[in-house]
Amino acid sequence: MTSPAQAHRDRVLAAKRGGDNPALDAKAANLYEMMLMQLTEHRRALKTLQSIDRKIQAKRQFLPQYAPYLEGVLTANTGQQDEVLTTVMLWDIDVGDIAAALKLGSYAIQHDLTMPDRFERGLPCTFAEEVADVAARLRDSDNAISSELIAQVISITKDSDMYDEVRAKLYRAYGEALEAEEQLQPAFDAYQTALKYNEKVGVKKLMEKLSRTLQNQQPDSGNTAS
Repeated sequence: MTSPAQAHRDRVLAAKRGGDNPALDAKAANLYEMMLMQLTEHRRALKTLQSIDRKIQAKRQFLPQYAPYLEGVLTANTGQQDEVLTTVMLWDIDVGDIAAALKLGSYAIQHDLTMPDRFERGLPCTFAEEVADVAARLRDSDNAISSELIAQVISITKDSDMYDEVRAKLYRAYGEALEAEEQLQPAFDAYQTALKYNEKVGVKKLMEKLSRTLQNQQPDSGNTAS
């Protein structure tokens, strides 16, 4: 566990990376290398686990160790390429902490950061797809992702280039979250948008059912008083 003093040091040093003080920049660069080494060790530990749930539990334990460093990175706002940030962003999504992932994702997209070489898709596309997948996984659980958070993901990726199939998945997840929150017309609209991007996204039956519900909620115009 990182001590408060160590956390403060990491936060301050990370904010100096890429600055105009060579001595502090060197120390900050060294901190980044240490974070990468820690990331390597944590990845190695994750590879020994076969259970998805155990991997998620392990990531929850690892994440706080990166928080002070990443706070410093966001404060500095230099936009330097950072594999620690992009990896932790995905880990935040994996554990269902979309709010934390959004902070890192917004920064990464703003500064046009790239994913590590092992990823085939660009950062906005990867970010959107991972959120959509986790939203689908958690949809019926007590930890379901709110429509508000998915809407923020849609907002920060709306101008980014990505596969239509991925954008469709994200809008389907958005529609399902809205429907679960009983926001029925917005949910139908989200499904319609998903369908526009990919006819095979799997929302047609959802839309048919929702359309019947919406029609049943319409007031009967024939029974209005004269």
